Amino acid sequence: MSNKFLAGMVILGVMFMALLMSGVKVKSNANISYSDFLNKLANDEVTEVFIDDGVIYGRTTNNVPFKTDTPNDPGLMGDLIEHNVRITAAPKGSGLAQILLSWFPILLLIAVWIYYMRRMQGGSRGGAVKFGKSKSREFKAGEVKVRFADVAGIEEAKEEVAEIVDFLRNAERFNKVGGRIPRGVLMVGSPGTGKTLLAKAIAGEAEVPFFSISGSDFVEMFVGVGASRVRDLFAEAKKAAPCIVFIDEIDAVGRKRGSGIGGGNDEREQTLNQLLVEMDGFEGTEGIIVIAATNRPDVLDKALLRPGRFDRQVTIPLPDIRGREQILKVHLRKIALGESIDITQIARGTPGFSGAELANLVNEAALIAARARREEVTMADFEHAKDKILMGAERRSMVLSEEEKRLTAYHEAGHTIVGLSVPEHDPVHKVSIIPRGRALGVTLYLPEEDRVSYSKRRLESQLASLFGGRVAEELIYGDDSVTTGASNDIKRATELATNMVKKWGLSSIVGPLAYAEEEGAGFLGQGHSEKSMAASTAEAIDAEIKALIQKNYAVSRKILKKHIDTLHRMAAALMEYETLDKEQILDIMAGRPLRGPGTGTDSSEPDVHDDPGAAGLSPAYFDGSAAP
Repeated sequence: MSNKFLAGMVILGVMFMALLMSGVKVKSNANISYSDFLNKLANDEVTEVFIDDGVIYGRTTNNVPFKTDTPNDPGLMGDLIEHNVRITAAPKGSGLAQILLSWFPILLLIAVWIYYMRRMQGGSRGGAVKFGKSKSREFKAGEVKVRFADVAGIEEAKEEVAEIVDFLRNAERFNKVGGRIPRGVLMVGSPGTGKTLLAKAIAGEAEVPFFSISGSDFVEMFVGVGASRVRDLFAEAKKAAPCIVFIDEIDAVGRKRGSGIGGGNDEREQTLNQLLVEMDGFEGTEGIIVIAATNRPDVLDKALLRPGRFDRQVTIPLPDIRGREQILKVHLRKIALGESIDITQIARGTPGFSGAELANLVNEAALIAARARREEVTMADFEHAKDKILMGAERRSMVLSEEEKRLTAYHEAGHTIVGLSVPEHDPVHKVSIIPRGRALGVTLYLPEEDRVSYSKRRLESQLASLFGGRVAEELIYGDDSVTTGASNDIKRATELATNMVKKWGLSSIVGPLAYAEEEGAGFLGQGHSEKSMAASTAEAIDAEIKALIQKNYAVSRKILKKHIDTLHRMAAALMEYETLDKEQILDIMAGRPLRGPGTGTDSSEPDVHDDPGAAGLSPAYFDGSAAP
């Protein structure tokens, strides 16, 4: 049943109604009494009549229509014939036609309801039997145009999957030596790192059919539907073998079993069981390579990850500086670039950016240039786009009083001075008192290099800089005039100190033990927090967290008291310029005359490391004075 059926029903209905109406002459005739009708008949003033179910529709010699109700008059027909009146009568059974006419709208509504019910059950694909059909999207061989050259910044991952392409092209070479290609490849990585793009590139390079489906497409409210869709997917893939089956966000269906209502008999677990059988059951799946992507490998069922199913895991990390440079080159191919563009400098200033975020950066820069009616994208456009992504869009329409601006200036100056004074802290890139997002002001830090780990000294330095804004408010306005602007700073400092004590073992009193909260099974498998520690241990942890914060709060206070004159100068410069770049900040710290904005150059040298932010910190972060 399709849209043609519905249109046909409507057309038939209209024709049916027209047919019924054609036999019933409904006219807007004037009502006359039966006696007047007899008088007209006796005077030969009636030329024709139409008799329908006791009603006479007639026309006079003057062509005036009329109608009248006729009683049971057996002599009427003889009188009409005697006066030469042309007689027409409704056919027998017209009452049935009227009944059908009255029921037709109801029948039409029933037909429409049946149509949509069958559509909801997969009727548009051939009836209720199709309800268990796979929702995968199939790309024929050669339809996928993505190649390895379009995937940059993950060279190691491309090397790992390159042999899959060789197997799909020349399976005999592997079979001669008894080798077996992995049946499943699990791609693990943060969102936006290129997992889906790499899977498409494998299919594009091998020029084989490509089946793409999301893990959530398997799961329905009806038990057994997901398993049926898995069977249908692999049945279609076997017909097209050799081919690639790509399951995105497989954690939607591949979570650990036994955590839902109904034990192991719920719909999701039946779907997972069928997937396990299809990947490594009694029937072979030769020529079918399953590629799946997830950013939550920790929640997947162990049976799914064992050799023979997903027996190879490819980790796709955030790109390092060289990877970011390669990714930028790919996305800059279609962008009109100015002569000032330095791709290496852009890559150095975007640590922790994923491939998707770099693509967004390039697009934002192009949009900024287009809004300014320029034909080329400049480095200033990239700087503006980076600030927008990292700190939020400027809210210049938000009007702050002079006193609020001054307080924000001192707050951000406090962050900046402490960040530049403590050891091993990332350099300050920019400070601004222009409201962005929910913050009244921001201080942006950009690491000079990608980092794998963080020392205790570096973490304590960050704790001190987080309290720089709050301490500056205390020193300038007094304890009673401290505002709510440091709420986000306090929250982040508390989280950082808690991780130092409970996760990373950086407390000499508590010791190198992990006291992180554990997830229990919980209702519906959602997990609830359980502290697996004694009450005395919890008190010791709380005391150590508080001691860490108080220690670095005091460090921040000591630094700002020592540099109180610098604090005043930086706040005054922020009131004048609203935004200070790195070179202007260094001028103020060194006591030199302040140069104009945008005149400095970034002289930091690039360094190459992997996995920025491995310790749970944001590689490019800012301290902000939050709006209450």
